[in-house]
Amino acid sequence: MASASKDYSAVIIQTPRLTLRPLSVADAPAWLQIMQDPDVLRYWSHGPWKDEDEAETAIKADMAALERGEYLKLAIVENETKRLAGMCLLFGVHEASRRCWIGFCLANQFWGKGYMTEALTGFLDYAHKILAMRRFEADTDPNNTRCQAVLERMGFEREGLLRERWLVDGEVKDALIYGLVKRDS
Repeated sequence: MASASKDYSAVIIQTPRLTLRPLSVADAPAWLQIMQDPDVLRYWSHGPWKDEDEAETAIKADMAALERGEYLKLAIVENETKRLAGMCLLFGVHEASRRCWIGFCLANQFWGKGYMTEALTGFLDYAHKILAMRRFEADTDPNNTRCQAVLERMGFEREGLLRERWLVDGEVKDALIYGLVKRDS
């Protein structure tokens, strides 16, 4: 992905109930709420954000990275209410091997509705068909059973454990590694 000729700032993915689109500065208040929620961040790789400036700065960095084709981070927006529900992220691309890492989060008021499975289905299809990715990797905290369930529903398989992979707010955390290979049928 990190090619100067690629610009991901106009990527939009539609699913029946959701729109995946780049975050905008107008999303900062809602994005801050998500990034402050202890339920959402319980297994995240950083602690809670403090203020809207932090959200705005992160969004501006994401917008610039999309324009440079460095990674693909898309907001998940509920079509019916137009509310920001979460995000999907594709990063760490190894172009020669056509593989990448993914990440995602969803605000807890949207849990249990199948939104993450729906969003990831559209997101992974786009990455496979348009960006030619064939292997997707993800890591999650061994205690994050909700994330593991989503990954397994999507066809990811548990491939290993990285001990003491993360240090978050002074706490050392392991990571389960999941992989998914998509082949053209």
